[in-house]
Amino acid sequence: MHDTTARRQRFAEAARSERPDLALLCLLVAAEAEPSTGEAQIDEAQIELDRLAGLMPFRPADGPRGWAQAVTDLLGERYGFHGTPADYRRLESSLLPHVLRRRRGLPILLSVVWMEVSRRAGAPVYGVALPGHFVVGFGDRDGQVLVDPFAGGRVLTGADADMLVAGATGSPLTPSMLSPAEPLEVVLRILNNIRAWAAARPEHSDVQLWAVELSLLLPSHPARLRYERAQLLVERGEFRSGAAELDAYAEVIAPVDPGAAESVQRQALAARAMLN
Repeated sequence: MHDTTARRQRFAEAARSERPDLALLCLLVAAEAEPSTGEAQIDEAQIELDRLAGLMPFRPADGPRGWAQAVTDLLGERYGFHGTPADYRRLESSLLPHVLRRRRGLPILLSVVWMEVSRRAGAPVYGVALPGHFVVGFGDRDGQVLVDPFAGGRVLTGADADMLVAGATGSPLTPSMLSPAEPLEVVLRILNNIRAWAAARPEHSDVQLWAVELSLLLPSHPARLRYERAQLLVERGEFRSGAAELDAYAEVIAPVDPGAAESVQRQALAARAMLN
């Protein structure tokens, strides 16, 4: 998968499929981070998820709570999947193949492992994008059971979920926060994490750039990402393409914010001046 164009095309096609494959999209993100990743490595990760699912009991008793406990017994207890604060400092914590090998990662990547293993085993599972901390849900709203894969799959009480949200936002938990997250929402949040990791490390502007560019391939994404991409291109010395992107973004926002559009156009002029 060394060819960037082919890799990006595959990611875009996977994102626009009728039923996006979350595991595949996460593996294609990892391939962007490590272009030497080939089909064998992607297949290996999918096979590992299948293998783990095959170790799950058939239809555990006690409904959603039984499923939650069974997955936690397998992934958290038997295999030791969990996270630590140090994992936030590693790019590998956002890359699914590394998370499967190390059994460590960010909350959202560990949640992907929980979801993909559970889904393959037939569990009623989905991601729950709490502000600041991604968790996993089992069952419907009436009988919902939340688990925290970052904590090894600890089952969360309502008070636990409230504390997680309050710690991240200072605001209380609202029912809408407990809604299932769609696969593309999960992928965008993973890419946002990678962008934030790289933005704090200017020497990794290449990582921030590809994370932005993959985000732009998703069917739905914040328009401001185009501005971020343009700024990155200019910062990396690609003045001509950066200026063109700034002009394009200015056209998009001009109808709703003419003042901001003029500011962006001035930035484009300044970028072109750097060519002289």
